[in-house]
Amino acid sequence: MITIRDEIAADVPAREALLDRCLGERRTAKSSERLREGRLPAEGLALTAERDGVVVATVRLWHVEAGGKAALLLGPLAIAPELQGEGLGRAMMREAIWRAACRGHGAVLLVGDAAYYQRFGFSGGLTRDLAMPGPVERERFLGLELRDGALAGAAGTLLATGHPNEAAVPARRAA
Repeated sequence: MITIRDEIAADVPAREALLDRCLGERRTAKSSERLREGRLPAEGLALTAERDGVVVATVRLWHVEAGGKAALLLGPLAIAPELQGEGLGRAMMREAIWRAACRGHGAVLLVGDAAYYQRFGFSGGLTRDLAMPGPVERERFLGLELRDGALAGAAGTLLATGHPNEAAVPARRAA
């Protein structure tokens, strides 16, 4: 049985290994990573799926500002290769979107396969006047409003606004 739950600190090594396995080592070079690095995911929006105590899927959402409008950036979503195509990605997405809506968030943005994410209501029209802080294929930059008008008038480059991850900040040397 697969269980979707909040991510815990003990999941981090397995999550990182899963991301490397699914997305490759170049995953950290992506524009989306510039908005995640050194930040904590949004509270209650870092999810893990496990089966028999093994991490088999992960998704996180991050606070960003979209042209003066608060939003979340979803990603990365990763499913263990042996479970891809069995609906776990769909379940992770639905849970993430539902939790974001329940917490009062107005919009979710992501960079991903439009054909896959359109089934959840994502579209490129909502990101027309927005930009990532680095190169991105325009057709893969998508948005979803959880609240009507949440991205109305949003324009410009996304900025990270989440809480700093103190554990990710290198310790200063004593002088």
